[in-house]
Amino acid sequence: MPRPRAIVFDLDGTLVDSLPDIVGAFQDAFHACGLEAPGDEDVRRHVGLPLEAMYADFAPDGRVTELCDAYRRIYPQRFTRASRPFPGVREVLAELRGHGFRLGVATTKRTEMAVRFVAAMGLDGALDHVQGTDGFPHKPAPDVVLRSLAALEADGTWMVGDTVHDVEAGKAAGLATFAVTWGTHDAATLASAAPDRLEADLDTLVAAVLG
Repeated sequence: MPRPRAIVFDLDGTLVDSLPDIVGAFQDAFHACGLEAPGDEDVRRHVGLPLEAMYADFAPDGRVTELCDAYRRIYPQRFTRASRPFPGVREVLAELRGHGFRLGVATTKRTEMAVRFVAAMGLDGALDHVQGTDGFPHKPAPDVVLRSLAALEADGTWMVGDTVHDVEAGKAAGLATFAVTWGTHDAATLASAAPDRLEADLDTLVAAVLG
């Protein structure tokens, strides 16, 4: 019997419009530590990297751990304030499920927070596995994608994401890559990573995976 097929999705900026809450919590951590916060666009460009790497580009020497700890206190208090699934996400996931695909998440969030977030967004019933990055190499390394596929017990077909890191991780995992332009990286930035598909509409994913 052939193995099931799977599609792996990034979470923030791909399935869920969560950037305002992420950026806000990132900046609030600076305020909590008595530091001046960077601007919205400066932070936004770093979303998708591990938290420590994000803060390292802005923080004074020796303050990264303090800022990360502050973020991890603040973000769970506000992560549902503005975050919502992008329009059409539930419908597309349901259609893909109807075609027999197993659906997983591969995110830079820690797994515990990612699972909590997916449930808060009402997407837990639409996905078969949520895999965060817990103490192993982060995107663009393929580890989180491969762990999601292992948990799904399925053969990977596509990686769907909104950053260059997602595209590179998908390629490294041996998947076709579908880059969406409504998240963290703009179309020109995404094009530099040469995804297999670069789209402004998630509806086209169904045709792509069935083609």
